[in-house]
Amino acid sequence: MRWRWGLVWVLGAGLVAGLGLLWWLKGVSDAGNAASVLGSVGVIALLAAWARRNGRAHSGADQVDEAAKDLARLVLRQWEEEATLRQLFDPAPLPVAWSDSLLPGVGDHRELVGDPVDCRADEPENLARAFRALPRRRLVVIGAAGSGKSTFAVLLTLGLLRSRAEGDPVPVLLSLASFDPAREGPGEWLRRRITADCSALADTEAYGPTAVRDLLADGRILPVLDGLDELPAAGQAAVLTALNHGFATDAPLVLTCRTANYVSAVAQAGVLAGSAVIEPAPVRHDDAVALLRLAAPPGRGHRWTILADHLRDHPEGPVAQALTSPLMVVLARSVYADAAGADPAELADPARFPTSAAVEHHLLDRLVPALYGRAHAADPGSRRWDPDRAQRYLTHLARCLTAQGTHDLAWWQLYRSVPVLTRTWSRALLWSLAAAVASAVPLLWTTAEKFSEGLTDNAPFPGADYVSTFAAMAFCMVCVASALPRRGIPTACVTAVCGALAGAVVLETWYATVGDLGLADVPSDLLDGLFDGTFVFLVVLLTTGPPVPPSSPSRASFTTRRWRRRLLHAAARTCGVALLVGAAFNVYWLFDDERPALAAVWGASLPIGLVVGIGLAALQWTRNSVTVNDVTTPPSSIRGDRRITLLHGAYAALLLSVLAAAVTLFLNRPVPPGFPTVMEAAVQPHCVSVGLLGVVLALAAASWPHYLAARLVLAARTRLPWRLQSFLTDAHRLGVLRQVGPVHQFRHARIQHHLTESPGLPAQRRPTEPSDTAPAATGPVEP
Repeated sequence: MRWRWGLVWVLGAGLVAGLGLLWWLKGVSDAGNAASVLGSVGVIALLAAWARRNGRAHSGADQVDEAAKDLARLVLRQWEEEATLRQLFDPAPLPVAWSDSLLPGVGDHRELVGDPVDCRADEPENLARAFRALPRRRLVVIGAAGSGKSTFAVLLTLGLLRSRAEGDPVPVLLSLASFDPAREGPGEWLRRRITADCSALADTEAYGPTAVRDLLADGRILPVLDGLDELPAAGQAAVLTALNHGFATDAPLVLTCRTANYVSAVAQAGVLAGSAVIEPAPVRHDDAVALLRLAAPPGRGHRWTILADHLRDHPEGPVAQALTSPLMVVLARSVYADAAGADPAELADPARFPTSAAVEHHLLDRLVPALYGRAHAADPGSRRWDPDRAQRYLTHLARCLTAQGTHDLAWWQLYRSVPVLTRTWSRALLWSLAAAVASAVPLLWTTAEKFSEGLTDNAPFPGADYVSTFAAMAFCMVCVASALPRRGIPTACVTAVCGALAGAVVLETWYATVGDLGLADVPSDLLDGLFDGTFVFLVVLLTTGPPVPPSSPSRASFTTRRWRRRLLHAAARTCGVALLVGAAFNVYWLFDDERPALAAVWGASLPIGLVVGIGLAALQWTRNSVTVNDVTTPPSSIRGDRRITLLHGAYAALLLSVLAAAVTLFLNRPVPPGFPTVMEAAVQPHCVSVGLLGVVLALAAASWPHYLAARLVLAARTRLPWRLQSFLTDAHRLGVLRQVGPVHQFRHARIQHHLTESPGLPAQRRPTEPSDTAPAATGPVEP
């Protein structure tokens, strides 16, 4: 807040000093005109601030209620679809028994947590009933790797949603993998994640600006946080501390974690206040065999008889120990249940599997070949990925995630797997090359036309001055923006100034060495170029963001929901921007010795302001428009970011072309009679080149172009398929991956780690890709 007031005082002092200088140089009349224009702008700014401050700063009670209902509906639909893909209810959840942990010191006082918990995972309604019986509705779920903690979280979420009464908190299941308490508090992280996963709640016209924040503050959201152990070991205790400090001790909360990790975190940060702690019992062999037989196709249940007899006769044997884990039971189902030629009786061979670790390694090793082999055999004409190719692709993805220290396969972070896109200097070089190529196209086209007409240019390289200038601007802005923290307006200002300065230096160097520019004119031209470039680039950067890969993707859609309110806001925004642009042109023109009348200035600048304002209003409408059925998935997230990226590119091209034409026609020289209008000048080659630079800056500020570049590079190196999202969707349907909002994850961390440690397969130079419409088989992989 202090820096904002400091900025206000600095700008105020600058305006006063500028008016004094104008009065001293131009006289009282010009100073009075400038004061009038600035005063009008100041009044507009004060009215805008008053309207923003006194408008509805919070969501109404009815909007918050509506947001809770829609959130419950969206979350229920999301996890019912995910449970179907995981086959949690086909034929039924594995009946894992959960009860109070016997470990000392991991739970809060018995007087605070209530009676002991005792429930079974095959009855979601029973899970919900046991949770609601807790006095503070706070629960920690611990267990070994593969013990069914994630499945418990999914089933509990579904049970609570299916039996939810009006006013009950809405359970929202989220992965903790992206939470960093050093950067943001748990409340802010929850608000950001919920808005990202359920983008419908981002509609401020429907739910107001603070719906999710109000739901969290009122305790109407129940966070179900999965995977504390998936965070770096050094940060797990910090997360536990943040949860204790960030939420009231009676705020509902569910947390899952591996037992050893939770014990270690509690030793450093203390228990999760007011929470009961439960852990699972080992899976009973009879329950495991019963599920495996029911999951097999009719007539094949007898294939499990030999293994069932072995488990009965050797209850402490290696395979018996392995199948006490829910994860291993489900892996056995995926590998053997309906795979022709695969006999589960081989697990009873003590010579092949002398330890439980050998059994687990075998099941993990056979998972991908079994799932993809079965799908390929079911429809060999579908051009589906064969098992070897799928294994290679998944292994590469697992290794990339492990190297980055994460379990989240976020498509907008794929560029981190390509070193040339990760390093600042190489990424800046690529974008500067793109700027050079894009800006050279219209200039070369004009040069070719001149040569065809017999008109030659005296310059040895026609257009090289502009091309090199735009390349320098792009390189400088990418480097500067990458080195600065992302703080909105300050970052945009510094980036714009540095880009304009780099362009002015390169261009003036060209004019001074190749052209006829005198050295005495260089300082004034540098200042003109710095001011013009800063003004133009600042408008673009404030719209598109800094030219660096963003930390999260953008969303965009279009809806006519509440169109009257949206249209009113768009009209107000357009008029306001038009007036501000016109005022800026008037202030600038006061320093010109040869200027037309004030009415002519407004007549020329208002159309420009309207073009800028209409484009900005359309972008704002698209950004804030969502439908009530929007649940974010990786493909929908990519489509939304691609849509807003293309809109940003088109808007930046129009904006820079028009502003470049305006600067050329009106700000740098008097306009002679019969000279082309701004819109006519905007389609001239030099202005089009500037517009294409805006396209490059807009692309550099978006997630989709970086994802596209990384995907093409990795596919060309046969590390990933060309149709990456089709492959990931297929892996999700088969059960190798799971989906949490816009992020994919391996179904279990052990699958990722096993693939990371597996030997690589030889690359194939020309992989055959499947069609996007190929049918996908389903298969379960993990509780």
